[in-house]
Amino acid sequence: MEKIINYIKQSKLEISKVIFPTKEQVRNAFITVFIVVTVVSLFLAIVDALMSFTLSSLI
Repeated sequence: MEKIINYIKQSKLEISKVIFPTKEQVRNAFITVFIVVTVVSLFLAIVDALMSFTLSSLI
């Protein structure tokens, strides 16, 4: 039983060391990820359209 109590105490101690991000940091990270994903998906869509058009004109 003492091992379980010690484990819980150590877990609480480790959780108290964690630095959680602020709302602003989370929002900025979300916006950054959203922009990067949008740019990459647009790039891939353009490349796909160009390759499809090129292949269609060859056939």
